Amino acid sequence: MKNFFQKFKEIWKLIVLLFLIVITFSYAMFQGGFVSWFLFYSFLPFGLYALGLALYSLKEIRAERVYTKHEYNAGEKFKASVVLERNFPFPLFYAIAEEQAGESLAGNQDLRKAKTMLFPGFNRVFSFDYSIENLPRGEHILTGIKLKTGDPLGLIEKEKTLPYESRILVYPAYQEMVYRPIAHHFDQGMTASKERVQRDTSMAIGVREYQPGDRFSWINWKATARRNDIMTKEFEQRQSHDVSILMDCAPEQRFEVVVSFTASVIRAILRKGAQVGLLTSSAERTAFPIRGGEIQQQQLLYHLAKITDDGPVPFDRVLEAETFLAQQNNSIMLITAQLTKELIEKAAFYNQRNGSVSIFLIKNAQESPTKAEINLRSSAYARGIRLVMVHDGQFSEAFSEVNRG
Repeated sequence: MKNFFQKFKEIWKLIVLLFLIVITFSYAMFQGGFVSWFLFYSFLPFGLYALGLALYSLKEIRAERVYTKHEYNAGEKFKASVVLERNFPFPLFYAIAEEQAGESLAGNQDLRKAKTMLFPGFNRVFSFDYSIENLPRGEHILTGIKLKTGDPLGLIEKEKTLPYESRILVYPAYQEMVYRPIAHHFDQGMTASKERVQRDTSMAIGVREYQPGDRFSWINWKATARRNDIMTKEFEQRQSHDVSILMDCAPEQRFEVVVSFTASVIRAILRKGAQVGLLTSSAERTAFPIRGGEIQQQQLLYHLAKITDDGPVPFDRVLEAETFLAQQNNSIMLITAQLTKELIEKAAFYNQRNGSVSIFLIKNAQESPTKAEINLRSSAYARGIRLVMVHDGQFSEAFSEVNRG
């Protein structure tokens, strides 16, 4: 229906233009004299230009978007140059060009400013630049360039969206931090190992596919020849520092801080040499097995770049459904911005079995805990659960607080 009215509007304006040309010519013919012919010849250039513009098609204009990279971190600056090119140099008095984007960037203030007036004239190529100062996390789609032009009198207006799709992936922002794995569990509390996770390279327990970071001396040449793929020896770890991270995806205003902290923890754990797995329950449940290496980091950060806070159930019910965690002998990290009594109870269930459950409560910068959260923190400590309050901008203090706890 919208296209029908748009087409009808164009045809109606063309009829009005032709009618005005005929009227001014008839007036000059029947009235005669200098004034009437002066009016006709004065209007004639504008009328003919508008008629030519009505017959000119914007479809022959091609759009191209030029930018430096496709992957960013949240908060980085995005700069792009839009180049418009055409074959026929019809004189365009003006052109209004505007960037078009998908829903994820539809309300961005900087993108709304990516609208400019150009004066192409007879130029075959014309362009404009724009920038987005703080890219939000997510996968963003730039769909095309909306181009609008018209004649000086406003008799004819033409509008066309030139399709040119580009995808930008924005990873969550992260902060540098040092992960200190929990080594032993005593009645008096926990001790943290500051050594890098080590493997007993004197005893190979199997083979696996090569991962970036594996040493050249670990390659199993016989297995490599048999499978026609690089295989490395799998060694027994001297001590298990595997970590399972469960991230709360319930609707929450501090969700971006939750994602940022989770990304920071994952990077810190993998840089330490340990292995990490991730479980989220947003619109759908997604679980990544415990692994290490650069590929694992890329997969987890890519997932965090696209995740949304539309979890259908509370975090404690998500934890209740993951009963397989009780049989594992690795550390469990719960990252949330909402602390509840039910979550403490579910965490205590797992803590009784492997004795290594930590809850990281995310807060905005300078935000103080509520009275209810203070009471719940005491309840968590009484049950042997480490509860760490993490403020935005102070992620590096998270594991020092664990050690003090």
